[in-house]
Amino acid sequence: MYEWRISAVEVEQTVLPGIGLRHEFTTRSGRRIGIVSHRTGRRDLVIYDADDPDRACETVKLNDEEADALVELLGAPRIVQRLNALHRDVEGLVSLQLPIPSGSRYDGRPMGDARVRTRTGASIVAVVRSGQVVASPGPEFVLTGDDIVVVVGSPESTAAVADIFSHG
Repeated sequence: MYEWRISAVEVEQTVLPGIGLRHEFTTRSGRRIGIVSHRTGRRDLVIYDADDPDRACETVKLNDEEADALVELLGAPRIVQRLNALHRDVEGLVSLQLPIPSGSRYDGRPMGDARVRTRTGASIVAVVRSGQVVASPGPEFVLTGDDIVVVVGSPESTAAVADIFSHG
């Protein structure tokens, strides 16, 4: 078993020979929740009995699309919340969500073509596409119209990024 922390939550990872991996954590209210990631790609969301944390009281089998939908519902808003909290906590740091309009100069081109960090000093920390978050996209990531680019930097540098994506 391997343990690590995500924020204040301790996550346990257990290898299940012949099956895959199980990740579990205990909520603040004392409920135990797990995800079993099968080698086949299937995932099971497991809710353990409140009185017996070793007994599963509910298991929900998720296919790839259902797992993606659950991640989208839980993840995308949290990333934006964390960025907003970060910019409140660090004076002079702002985050902007900038749309890439269809037909933009960067629609269909790798993100690195915009040379955002080199030209402005700001960083693209995520791209939201069709409700799904791509965190820390690399320069080879191809932007498409209707993507939302999440940029972090100073007010001046993020404004310069907005100008790049609107005017080239």
